[in-house]
Amino acid sequence: MTCQQLIEFLTEYIEGQLPLSQRAAFELHLALCGQCRAYLHNFRTTIEAAQNAFDDPTVATPASIPEELVQAILRARRSN
Repeated sequence: MTCQQLIEFLTEYIEGQLPLSQRAAFELHLALCGQCRAYLHNFRTTIEAAQNAFDDPTVATPASIPEELVQAILRARRSN
């Protein structure tokens, strides 16, 4: 398996959906390639940070969305 192939299978690997034969090749490549181990670590860290981004119970959820924000989003969507 090449580094490029590893990246293509990354999500399936993390989700446990990579077939056994590909998983073995994936893990062998990880054992031999420090750059891909670092990439996998950073990928997992990013996913975890994104999942935890709004989990702070001390931050109050706004009761409503400010109208200025709604209008800004609508303007931005129309311009795309």
